[in-house]
Amino acid sequence: MKQIGHLITGVVPGSIAEELGLEPGDRIVSIGDTPVRDVFDYRYLCEDEFLTVQVLTKDGEDVTLEIEKDEDEDLGLIFESGLMSDYRSCHNKCLFCFIDQMPPGMRDTLYFKDDDTRLSFLQGNYVTMTNLSDDDISRIIRYRMSPINISVHATDPELRARLLHNRFAGKILDQMRRLADAEIEMNGQIVLCPGYNDREQLDRTIGDLAQFLPHMQSLSVVPVGLTKFREGLCALRPVEKEDALDTIARIEAWQKKLYPKYGLHFVHASDELYITAGLPLPEEERYDGYLQLENGVGMLRLFLNEAQERLAGETGDTEPRHFAMASGLLAAPYLERVLALVREKFPGTDAAVYPIRNDFFGEKITVSGLVTGQDLIAQLAGKDLGCALLIPANMLKSDAPVFLDDVTVGQVEDALGVRLHVVGTGGGDLVEAMLRPDDIPEDILRMPVYDPYELPSINNASETDAGETE
Repeated sequence: MKQIGHLITGVVPGSIAEELGLEPGDRIVSIGDTPVRDVFDYRYLCEDEFLTVQVLTKDGEDVTLEIEKDEDEDLGLIFESGLMSDYRSCHNKCLFCFIDQMPPGMRDTLYFKDDDTRLSFLQGNYVTMTNLSDDDISRIIRYRMSPINISVHATDPELRARLLHNRFAGKILDQMRRLADAEIEMNGQIVLCPGYNDREQLDRTIGDLAQFLPHMQSLSVVPVGLTKFREGLCALRPVEKEDALDTIARIEAWQKKLYPKYGLHFVHASDELYITAGLPLPEEERYDGYLQLENGVGMLRLFLNEAQERLAGETGDTEPRHFAMASGLLAAPYLERVLALVREKFPGTDAAVYPIRNDFFGEKITVSGLVTGQDLIAQLAGKDLGCALLIPANMLKSDAPVFLDDVTVGQVEDALGVRLHVVGTGGGDLVEAMLRPDDIPEDILRMPVYDPYELPSINNASETDAGETE
């Protein structure tokens, strides 16, 4: 039988909760006359200066506490679940879902598909909104859950329903209009599938979403990711050079149209599209402050700028430095560019960049965040790696030194006979590691991670690291 209330697992020392004698094992049932459904009810209801809190103690006693506090003062409670409720899973069967393209036998958490708007607000996850009721949207507005990141993909109702394989998916514009009318900030995402939502359909989607400016701040367009494990799934083809060139031309035409009116370029092509098209990356000003880094939009431009800024403060030396770097095929040329800049000031640098072909998922997957430990071992065995192998933090699970295939950092080190230097994905982080390759940090989990396919854990209490990939 489901227990009443929300289990308290910790009490912050010196907090209001400690002063009131609340303990782990107690349960919060309601605040005022309102039952607490989840973390947003809890936060919203706790904003008042005077609270009446119903508690069910671990001994089974029903207690009502009267609390007087500052308006923004926290009670100091830690709950069993970060959301104080179950996570909402995805109701769609998207034609391009990355999780459906993963091989069997991986850890269970990698197959979980979240589609939880609360995680969009808390962690930046992208959600389709297909599992939201009118009451859910009213609640987003009431609690000012902003920004909301939305996986749009297409605004044509029939096409969106087909792409998401969900007959209720076509009402997205009505849902977004309610949010825009309430001045809820939004960001959007389109996974580009050639033959489906590209070309004229892409223009339609951008035009439909532009009506929500300035409340909709940005829209990213990223190419569909296709692994070799698509047996039994809808036939999709990858984005080729001609597709990328057409997509970028349409996006840049919209940027020129929208920027004079709104001061935002609004719609952005991912770095991968520019690389596929063989075009130079846009200048920094066109990224509107890098609103879509998590979707691989502007990541490489920011990376290069940060590296140049970090190097500008160095005087250089001739000390010997001998190391190697590994990355996905997509980023490898940019690591080479940074290495060339480092060698200009530090001519004693002896280093190599190793692009790792993704044999695990298939060669069409080129991002660093999906490089596995076994591919590193197979392709770097016998190579001269120097004193350390530098890898980006996005190759690892977000809360543990483990690759996507459950190979550990230690196992890779043992197999290759070299220490792994796990580096934050910023350009400045890489330059720092290149200048001090043998100064390997103890805490590899402290670095920020931005990668279009890296999926963060829902919270520290959950192992889930697979979410809305659509």
